[in-house]
Amino acid sequence: MNVSEPFIRRPIGTSLLMIGVLIAGFVGYRQLPVAALPEVDYPTIAVTTLLPGASADTMVSAVTTPLERQLGQIPALVQLTSVSSAATSLITLQFSLDRDIDSAEQDVQAAINAASNLLPRTLPTPPTYSKSNPADVPVIALSVSSDTAALGRVDDYADSILAQKISQVSGVGLVTLNGGQRPAVRVQVDPVALRNWSLASMV
Repeated sequence: MNVSEPFIRRPIGTSLLMIGVLIAGFVGYRQLPVAALPEVDYPTIAVTTLLPGASADTMVSAVTTPLERQLGQIPALVQLTSVSSAATSLITLQFSLDRDIDSAEQDVQAAINAASNLLPRTLPTPPTYSKSNPADVPVIALSVSSDTAALGRVDDYADSILAQKISQVSGVGLVTLNGGQRPAVRVQVDPVALRNWSLASMV
């Protein structure tokens, strides 16, 4: 007696069994979770540096490049990308999947500390870093412009009014603003004049 003999002797039962297998396979196929981009949590850290009043070229040469030299030496670094715009530098670090994100944060902090002497002394705050998810792409991108208002005023309206209203919409997780222009004041003082006015110790 071979394996196929009972199926040959009972053709009706065999046909019903095959129909049941086909139906179960079809139902199971329809319920399979299919994603064009599977959710993979890559260890990713974003380093942000702000220098009000600096142009994009200044950010590249004075901020982004020194940071990239230090951050590029971190072990298990797979990809390093940077975007420099007016007053803002954003460096994204992507590590291998087996790299622990907490230890990677410590290495990033050490690299930032090593580059601190190479960064401009006019930085209002040291570079900051945070975990990020490259799969979190913007759902909607809005462009705001004006033919009459200055760029600084448009940026103020977008930040204080538009972004606040959008963030209150149900289901909105994060609202970010890019490409704005914030006012900055740079003061160059004369040390001799300060000394004559007895103000050198206050600076």
